[in-house]
Amino acid sequence: MRWLDKTRIVLEMIKFEHSIFALPFALTGALLALRGAGLSAGEVAAKLAWIVLAMVAARSAAMAFNRVVDAEIDARNPRTSMRAIPAGQVSKRFTWGFIAVWSAVFVCAAAMLNPLCLALSPVALAIVCGYSYTKRFTSMAHLVLGLALGIAPAAAWIAVRGSADPAIWLLTAAVMLWVGGFDIIYACQDTDFDRSAGLYSLPSRLGPARSLLLARALHALMAGLLLLLWHEMGLGWIGLAGIAAVVALLIYEHSLVSADDLSKVNAAFFAVNGYVSVLFFLFWGVDIVWSGGLR
Repeated sequence: MRWLDKTRIVLEMIKFEHSIFALPFALTGALLALRGAGLSAGEVAAKLAWIVLAMVAARSAAMAFNRVVDAEIDARNPRTSMRAIPAGQVSKRFTWGFIAVWSAVFVCAAAMLNPLCLALSPVALAIVCGYSYTKRFTSMAHLVLGLALGIAPAAAWIAVRGSADPAIWLLTAAVMLWVGGFDIIYACQDTDFDRSAGLYSLPSRLGPARSLLLARALHALMAGLLLLLWHEMGLGWIGLAGIAAVVALLIYEHSLVSADDLSKVNAAFFAVNGYVSVLFFLFWGVDIVWSGGLR
């Protein structure tokens, strides 16, 4: 099998297209940081391009790392046994090479942004890859995954400004709660398997019904943090409408699943959450640009 075919399989395995989950929040963080930064149009374009490349590279490396680390677990789980590595479609060796290439791309992109990004790049890789081990020892793995995606807007802010601002950590916390909530929903599918395999997840510990209630609580807290960030950043009614759109989508997401019926988890997880991040970015991006914030 040619390496291009193997690369295509790995990209399908890590669901490359789902980079859309965290990327809009990273771009929102970048736009917020660009307000009053005094950069030229060319500098802005270059910053955004390197941020996008860094985000895609980090996620690609982390997802492939997760598939390698979890290959034996995936092979035992009927829901995941046909993933590429346990199904023999691609080898661990090739996947490790894929991880090495994208990790190098991430570090190079970080170096092109600023010295602090380069210095923090190993920390970022440790967080996004380290998540893969957490379900072996803590039920809080869902929030660790949330942190792995949540650092994206803070990283984008640092990429633009070369330093962090306390307010941007509100967006990091909001994304962490959002991801943690929908990962709990997704994990409800594997409640019985996680218990039998000795893996830690909130559904295996609390049961699906209480876990779904907790996911709702996390998403309610997320909405509260977004409102606080909206106030701190001095945004207008368009940004507030974006929060309302996110809340409406989250309510719809939770309406699709129940402890007795998890048949629509994939629709809730993949489709709705993609809309959440994209709509949030569109509303907040328009608000920032409308107010002349990039000048």
